[in-house]
Amino acid sequence: MNLLVLAPLLVIVGVLYAAYDVLRDWLRLHRAWGSGLVAEGRCLRTYTSTRCVGEQGMDHTVRHHVYEFMTADGRGVRFAERGGPVCRIAGDFVTVYYSAGATVAATAVPPRPVRQAASTLGMLGFLGVVAVFAVFILAR
Repeated sequence: MNLLVLAPLLVIVGVLYAAYDVLRDWLRLHRAWGSGLVAEGRCLRTYTSTRCVGEQGMDHTVRHHVYEFMTADGRGVRFAERGGPVCRIAGDFVTVYYSAGATVAATAVPPRPVRQAASTLGMLGFLGVVAVFAVFILAR
């Protein structure tokens, strides 16, 4: 297979995975915020993950928080979440928004549905432009 065919195909696969990840995160937040269920939770720990991007060695660091809370039916739930405030440390109490059911969707991010929808649509639009460009290169 020619490199001029393989490279755009890899870009398209990467774009599809990124779009899946963006939509999965949006649906998780939408379920948690839309359920109306709220509990007091606690930040158990924080950590960062760093990865090297590109050949120039630029670092990309992401902050993670691990939370725990009790659902209304008495189940203990622990979950990890990317992002969040820099000032949040282990031991802090937080408000957790969650959905009921066998698979609990939970977040400690306060509800901002318009901001989240705009962010999701912006990212999907960007990924769409990248995909169209890759298809254009592939068609040539």
